[in-house]
Amino acid sequence: MTSGTTGEKDFSKYIPLAKKACEFFTQSTDPFLAVKTCTDALDSAGFVKLSKREPFGGTLVRGGKYYYTSNHSTLVAFVVGANFKAGNGFKVIGGHTDSPHLKVKPISKRVGSGCVQIGVECYGGGLWHTWFDRDLGISGRVLVRNTCPDTGKEKIEQRLICIQKPVARISTLCIHLQTAEERGSFKVNKEEHLSPILGTQSVLENEAKSQLNRMGEDEDPWKHRQEPELLKLVASELGIQAKQIANFELGLFDCQPASLGGIKDEFLYSARLDNLGTCFVALESIIDYSKSESVSVDDQVSVIALFDHEEIGSQSTHGAGSPIMAEAVRRITTAFCDDTSVRDTELHASAVRKSFVLSVDMAHAVHPNYANKHEKNHGPKMNGGVVIKTNQNQRYATNGVTGFIARELARKADGHIPLQEFVVRSDCPCGTTIGPIISSNTGIRTVDLGMPQLSMHSCREVMGISDLTNGLNLFKSFFKNFNEVDESIEG
Repeated sequence: MTSGTTGEKDFSKYIPLAKKACEFFTQSTDPFLAVKTCTDALDSAGFVKLSKREPFGGTLVRGGKYYYTSNHSTLVAFVVGANFKAGNGFKVIGGHTDSPHLKVKPISKRVGSGCVQIGVECYGGGLWHTWFDRDLGISGRVLVRNTCPDTGKEKIEQRLICIQKPVARISTLCIHLQTAEERGSFKVNKEEHLSPILGTQSVLENEAKSQLNRMGEDEDPWKHRQEPELLKLVASELGIQAKQIANFELGLFDCQPASLGGIKDEFLYSARLDNLGTCFVALESIIDYSKSESVSVDDQVSVIALFDHEEIGSQSTHGAGSPIMAEAVRRITTAFCDDTSVRDTELHASAVRKSFVLSVDMAHAVHPNYANKHEKNHGPKMNGGVVIKTNQNQRYATNGVTGFIARELARKADGHIPLQEFVVRSDCPCGTTIGPIISSNTGIRTVDLGMPQLSMHSCREVMGISDLTNGLNLFKSFFKNFNEVDESIEG
């Protein structure tokens, strides 16, 4: 059976996991909802939620499984080996929860040519022409004013919202009104051309005036800069009054659900595969490992760390460039340290040197219509296996040792796990991801991997369904076999 030759494969065994992934992708319309989908699954699997504001010492136990979030858009979940002791290593799978999309501006109200629109800002480096003529919903986080019944004091509640109804659309300009130059090259002005239409002024005007009148006594100037119909829609969805809305952080998403496709259902079509593909497989692997007998003999901590803000550089309080990764290692190590005043620094340093990160972001599959864009010996194929990503200028963190470890993990896994290699052409720029950021900030050894896909950063992307299973089996092998592989390496 030739790797990547889809005609020779029986894809039926990969379909159950792929269908489960479709549900995950459809529910995870933004980083907030992605983390919510993950934490719901972790709760069901018996993981204990931690508060970052409280000490971990006295709470964590060997053999326990835990998670915590940051900003509701970054997630850290971990399983403590039953034989873990302070100073032992951490096995980390890192990914990111964000994807390029359109975010609602602080002043959302916008009208033009008789249409009610909303002002949006481009988040990340999207293929923005793919957002035209799509049915768009709205999701995100809303701050809601409530009164505490016991104290009478005001309390601000964070609520998540997902409006699956196609309430917005960005329409293309008809061909008859385009110049010959415009027809030849579809150029998008991100400020002028991407404002979605919500409705027509004549239809919404009276409702808007009524909504404004009802909020007339509200002294919050923020509300008066928002589209009233948007406030009304959000309030209705949350079951509150519009005057209770204190702020929101909303984005647009394609309403079309994820689905299987291809002549043998060998592909998965969805928005946000970069990098929800990693998030889904990482989640499945940590839950699976938490239920395995391996935990009872494990002397390390198994972790998934899913960060926000990768698409815009990771430099935030909850991105991969933040203290979150180093802090997780330090806090968990300290929680099991008998004498923190004397040994904390040394034990933390020891833990770092024994730890390893699989930095997993989706990879570029070779496109049959643009095959010359890939280096001829490094053209990963969909359904061909997980990709090891290498760049000698450290755009990826892979080196000779960390790449070897990834290959050994695949070799030791139950069943055959195919691996592929990616190096960008020497005459092309190379993208980057969280791997170099985590390794340089923490000193933890790192390899960059990814499942191959096409249409990266499009509104709608595609990947091969067998690569979900390939990724899951590799992650399982990492949690089970890393210590053995690491101990076999001299130095």
